[in-house]
Amino acid sequence: MALTRCERILACVLHASMGLLLTLFQLLAPRRCTGSPRLPPITNPLLTVSGMQLARKIRRREVSSVEVVQAYIDRIQEVNPLINAMVKDRFSAALQEAAQVDRLLEGQTEGEEALQKRLPLLGVPFTVKEAFKLQGMPNSTGLVSRRGVVSEGDAPTVALLRRAGAIPLGVTNCSELCMWLESHNHLYGVTNNPYDTSRIPGGSSGGEGSILGGGASVIGLGSDVGGSIRMPAFFNGIFGHKPTTGVVSNEGQFPPASGLQQDFLCTGPMCRYAEDLLPLLGIMAGPNAHKYCTAQLLLTHRSATAHVLLTHRSATAHIQFSSRRSPSVSVPRLSLQSEVDLRRLRFFSVPHDGGSPLVSPVDQQLLQAQRRVAEGLQADLGVQVEELHIPQLKYSFQIWGAMMAAPDKDGKPPKAFAELMGDHGKRVWPVWEMAKWMLRLSSHTMAAIGLALVEMFQSSRPSPFVLQQKEELQAYLEELLGTDGVLLYPSHPHIAPKHHHPLFTPFNFCYTGIFNILGLPVTQVPLGLSREGLPLGLQLVAGRLQDHLTLATALHLERACGGWREPATA
Repeated sequence: MALTRCERILACVLHASMGLLLTLFQLLAPRRCTGSPRLPPITNPLLTVSGMQLARKIRRREVSSVEVVQAYIDRIQEVNPLINAMVKDRFSAALQEAAQVDRLLEGQTEGEEALQKRLPLLGVPFTVKEAFKLQGMPNSTGLVSRRGVVSEGDAPTVALLRRAGAIPLGVTNCSELCMWLESHNHLYGVTNNPYDTSRIPGGSSGGEGSILGGGASVIGLGSDVGGSIRMPAFFNGIFGHKPTTGVVSNEGQFPPASGLQQDFLCTGPMCRYAEDLLPLLGIMAGPNAHKYCTAQLLLTHRSATAHVLLTHRSATAHIQFSSRRSPSVSVPRLSLQSEVDLRRLRFFSVPHDGGSPLVSPVDQQLLQAQRRVAEGLQADLGVQVEELHIPQLKYSFQIWGAMMAAPDKDGKPPKAFAELMGDHGKRVWPVWEMAKWMLRLSSHTMAAIGLALVEMFQSSRPSPFVLQQKEELQAYLEELLGTDGVLLYPSHPHIAPKHHHPLFTPFNFCYTGIFNILGLPVTQVPLGLSREGLPLGLQLVAGRLQDHLTLATALHLERACGGWREPATA
């Protein structure tokens, strides 16, 4: 869609201004090492096995939980000095818990199938975004004033994973207050991308993305209010899933959502292997999954046991559940009981947002990768992939910003970002903090200060035009996708940017953020590597509660495109 003359002028002015600001920032910002050391190669084969396969091997006593946990501890200690992803570990406790698992299995009389049903992740290690409560671990969300905060319990999703037998290794870095796409704060420092340490891992779940992409974790927990699962998954070459809004609990993380933001925040899984996504989602959803779709979780894909049975040649993903659907319940229900035949799905491809003057053009390598996926789906499945251009997507940032600032149904506005920066203390004055930052005296990042400054001029009342665009987009996509549609859409306009460069392309996150507002399930899928050896990827979008469609498609694309690639081989 062509830009108007006014939009072209605005785009030129914006890009010129951002270029000038980038130059000034590079003069004022602290110097970073310009080297880009490569991560050492993976030598332990246990690190190249999916979470569900590890659980199966542990149940069958082909490998001990202690061996698996120790393998990941060794890898973290090897790569974390380069990527700064894990900010606090619990290695000693994790090894003790792994030893308990091994002792339990020694005297186990329960059959493997019953054990799998009761403890599907028994003995498997995992990592957690520091914004979530994990007992005995810090819960600062990168805020210097919360340096001494230690969690006294587990967030509900963490508790569900532990109840399924998984063993937490520690917590990973995030952006300050989880509201930026670079995982950088003045408490833990900057997290690096494992494929190129001069580039960002994304945010706010960037520590999770980095440690997973670097082969130092197999499954992880992230949260997403504007792309905080999907952007790190994209930049680090892994899988990430933003569930349908309301399916997974958001409790137990800081800062808690307020205002209408509670309707947009999502908690979901991040992992290196697509077959782990559906089991993790079922576990994290807890009662929302099991009350309405009690699952017998079966998967044979790469010889593993998990949730989906994928037959690649026929491209049919069978998801078997025994459940009774109730048409009138208030709690969201995952639609996981249906068989998914990928050949019967309708596929659509949207290559870009229509040309918003606020947002960068999509990188040609990403456009080409998306075209290859569309062509591959047509060739492998015999489906037609219809290319669409949706005009309302051009206003994605305006829609996201307006809805995030809106009050909840009771008229209560979201808590001010400047107030969150003060953490129940004195409200931060953004102009003063910016002056302090220029003198390198502020305890806050430039990104957080900039967000607080923008908030000063933001209205809590969305314009009628923006609301109209949101409603039209919502209605169009819900009708388009229905219960059998999957949409291909870029994860971000750029391949992983260099450190701090997102400060000068601040609106690019709206490629992911728009789907938080719409409440749709989205899976980020890796698509190999760029000419620079950096991950490529795209988003798969489905209708509400149709999470299984994107997850089944992700399994197919993992085989077709190779899935996660080890950084040392890039």
